[in-house]
Amino acid sequence: MKRTRGITLIVGIGICAVLTSSSAWAESSPFVGRWHWNATQSTVPPGEPPASDVVSEISRADGVYVTWSITIVTPDGQPHVAAFDAAADGEFHPISTDTTAAARLNGNTLEVTAKGLKGFSDTQTCTVSADLRQMTCRGVLTDEQGRTASYVDVYDRMEKSR
Repeated sequence: MKRTRGITLIVGIGICAVLTSSSAWAESSPFVGRWHWNATQSTVPPGEPPASDVVSEISRADGVYVTWSITIVTPDGQPHVAAFDAAADGEFHPISTDTTAAARLNGNTLEVTAKGLKGFSDTQTCTVSADLRQMTCRGVLTDEQGRTASYVDVYDRMEKSR
């Protein structure tokens, strides 16, 4: 199962729109920030090569909206940028011509499920550590034939540029 393909399909709105964040969101949500994928603590689905690099940026995660972009550099050095920008009401909303997604913030847990028209889905449940330095997203990919594969993405918070 190719998760890079899945992430591009599921979250894939193409090139990410300019994302803005506000200090109010940053103070109210532990998810808001830039996160760097920790390859040594993460697990990829069986048979999938790990990405060369992943940076995730969440600029809004509250009870109303989730705005999240991700840049994945594949093992062959190709960057893929995708974005998720939808209401956090748990309902499925179109995010591209062939993908719908639902997001919900339940206390300290961010839940995101995206579905493609051909039956592919990616469900993630993310939490942030008590010290706010690490985010762990546990996911399940389901392909068009209903086969599932689990993965865990661990991210370390990136320091702000000065």
